[in-house]
Amino acid sequence: MSRYYSYINSAKAVIETYNGQEPLSAYLKKYFAANKKFGSKDRKQVSHLCYCYYRLGKTEGLPIEKRILLGLFLCSATSSEILVALKPEWNEQVSLPPHKKLLAVNSNTALTIFPWRNELSEGIDFAAFNNSFLVQPAAFIRIRNGYTDTVKQKLGNAGVVFDFVSDNCIAVANSSKLDAIITLDKEAVIQDYSSQRIGELLQLIQPAPNNKLKIWDCCAASGGKSILAKDMLQNIELTVSDIRESILANLRKRFAAAGITAYKSLAMDLSAPVSTFKSPAFDCIICDAPCTGSGTWSRTPEQLYYFTQEKINEYAALQSKIAMNAVQFLKSGGYFLYITCSVFKQENEEAIKTLLANTSLQLIKQELFAGYTNNADSMFAALLQKK
Repeated sequence: MSRYYSYINSAKAVIETYNGQEPLSAYLKKYFAANKKFGSKDRKQVSHLCYCYYRLGKTEGLPIEKRILLGLFLCSATSSEILVALKPEWNEQVSLPPHKKLLAVNSNTALTIFPWRNELSEGIDFAAFNNSFLVQPAAFIRIRNGYTDTVKQKLGNAGVVFDFVSDNCIAVANSSKLDAIITLDKEAVIQDYSSQRIGELLQLIQPAPNNKLKIWDCCAASGGKSILAKDMLQNIELTVSDIRESILANLRKRFAAAGITAYKSLAMDLSAPVSTFKSPAFDCIICDAPCTGSGTWSRTPEQLYYFTQEKINEYAALQSKIAMNAVQFLKSGGYFLYITCSVFKQENEEAIKTLLANTSLQLIKQELFAGYTNNADSMFAALLQKK
């Protein structure tokens, strides 16, 4: 039994020194590199306990050790050897849904994982969303055109269990070593299911016959949306930009693997007015705006733990500046695709209301992709057109 208490104490030591300034996964890697005593199984157990701790979000009033154990109980769907040893009565009920588990432990502590219910976008099922933090989302890949049989065969040969979520979207376990099985970015792209569904709005774009669409992915990051646009719209002239030159270097590597060679890339800070392009310049602008990332926190629960509400206002102000500075380069009749991986209405519906009130854009469609119903991230997207 002492071994299991050792796991708890080791996780506590990590939690007491971690400050949220970098991803927990990166911090754990450094921590274990500096503490060589941990074997492979030890690292896995301690890491899991840390994530269970942070999955309880803003819940207060519990000592670290008790919170770790409660998190382990609530986040486990099958028997845990730690619970068998330390909380056998909980382990017997580990397959119950979260709300019944709370009754089982007779906890006097209210489980407040996500406290900003009034800030959520319309249409979110709060109970389902709140409970989604207790589960690690799946990993998803988007099969590129012409590679369906190849990817299926490679996954099958490697013994990877997979499920088709849509015609070209596959869900796999997060532990799958996909880079060793398939040729990433050429045959398939690692891309969350909700992110792939942005394609539903791209399909609404109606280019003129025989016209090469001039597209600007203005917050391109590592280029996932650009590759999606290329696969769906085919005949495009692509420009990509991001404030970070370092991430554009990663984008260029991905584009090379994806076979995308004809494009322009620029480092650009869109929070200030720019004069890089002649106006109007583009038939479509994709604005995957920097945001709180609240729709992805079930993957990175430490971000939920350290989040403060005032950051919503900060991001909303930044998004407004970026969108307004970008939209001036949109041609008449052109499309503006606004995207966030946020669940906060101020970053989503209210951002669109601001755009509609201050530009000549008109709304074609907006949608919240509630990923928690598919063990995926949640995202918001709106397609607008310049009058």
